[in-house]
Amino acid sequence: MQTRQFADVQFTPPQGDYSLVVMRPDVTVGSVKAGGLVEPRADWTEQARANLIAALKAQQAGRGGKTLVLERRDSFPGVSAETVAELERLHGAVGNSIALHKYAGFDLPTKRRRGLEYTLGEDAVRFGQKTGYDYALFLYAEDSFASTERVAMQVLGVAGCFIGFCAPNIGGGGQIAYASLVDLKTGEVVWFNVLQAGTQIAGIKMGDIRTPQGATQMVDRLLGRMKPGREIRRAAAQARKAQ
Repeated sequence: MQTRQFADVQFTPPQGDYSLVVMRPDVTVGSVKAGGLVEPRADWTEQARANLIAALKAQQAGRGGKTLVLERRDSFPGVSAETVAELERLHGAVGNSIALHKYAGFDLPTKRRRGLEYTLGEDAVRFGQKTGYDYALFLYAEDSFASTERVAMQVLGVAGCFIGFCAPNIGGGGQIAYASLVDLKTGEVVWFNVLQAGTQIAGIKMGDIRTPQGATQMVDRLLGRMKPGREIRRAAAQARKAQ
């Protein structure tokens, strides 16, 4: 597993008397079929989401501040479920753009070496005004596991090596997740982290989020330590040198 964080250059992790709403996790878990396509499984997805919500509650309980972890979209009085869903969809588009341009090598010329410059705009600001919260934390997780047929193909591929013919490597699944922190006073994405894990051996499970242990591992790796922004780290380093 590997993670890599990006943050606004002036970002300082929330501390003290802050309020944070953790949005309902966006989760998809599926089965990798013999042909390599992933078939979503509703039962696995709901189990994984429940595990991630429990892990987020446990993790945030030790952080201080006022925190609410949303289990449903209709949890806020005066805020419709559709309003929450629209914010989630907006974040999905922005989050995918960050993952693409910051992690997949498709840099935007206007955003190179400039920390994070993404925003959810006025929709996030209005959400903050309605709910009274300072920050919103979003989590996206996608996981897949090899089916019995996929495992059998991997076994046959390995067995072929012993008789002089190795089939192309047949992967067994993979996991990608990201988390982002949005300042609800400005609408800006101030911190972002991606976790990616995978195996080329079918049947091997890497941090299975269908289990409480796997979900806890994902949350800890994504949110265990938020790094300050570049300018904040630089100022801290200079202060240490001056001592």
